[in-house]
Amino acid sequence: MIKNISNLGDAALYCDFGKEVNKEINSKVIQYFKNIKEKKIEGITNITPSYNKLIISFDMNNANFENLKEKIENLNLKEFINKKSDIIKIPICCDKEFSLDLKKLEKKLKISEDKILEKFFSREYYCYMTGFIAGHPFLGDTDESLRVKRLETPRVKIPKGSVGLTEQFCNIYSFESPGGWNIIGNTPLNIFDKKNENKPNLINPGDTVVFEKISKSEHDKYND
Repeated sequence: MIKNISNLGDAALYCDFGKEVNKEINSKVIQYFKNIKEKKIEGITNITPSYNKLIISFDMNNANFENLKEKIENLNLKEFINKKSDIIKIPICCDKEFSLDLKKLEKKLKISEDKILEKFFSREYYCYMTGFIAGHPFLGDTDESLRVKRLETPRVKIPKGSVGLTEQFCNIYSFESPGGWNIIGNTPLNIFDKKNENKPNLINPGDTVVFEKISKSEHDKYND
């Protein structure tokens, strides 16, 4: 549950769920996020979930800190506890053209490329949050043997659809952008669709992601 609610500037609440980063705590963040979003509480203009925090922005003409704090503290979360998250299947090609850091990871982790991919594809991943760039999901938790630091020198340009590893997380670059994650493959799927106003993100906080390995030819033909 929320450990503390404080002001964040003049027009936002900062809901703190603690310091730990894990699925149990994040699921509470997502429960509050979904509950508040569906309740359509007057005055709230934006809700931003992260690993263990929730920021709630509001219009000072229609709401105030004390009033919203009381409403958040008295929310009933039971209606969301039994809702199942979506399971999203993401195809990935790990050919040399796309796995920019796989060979380096083999040396860093002292695990063969095949074993790295076997461990990566063998589990489900939970979406903690989206951010950095539109639709960019932060997924966890990776196998402990695959946890590695960011690149010492970030790349200026990482291709759209690239899948990267850092610490306990993996991510998918929804657009071409700079970045320092260790790239192991690429998905042909469109992770963010700006034309879809109702649901632009393919992956949302609370979703479960399963990665499926595909060949280079399958990747190239995917959107034909």
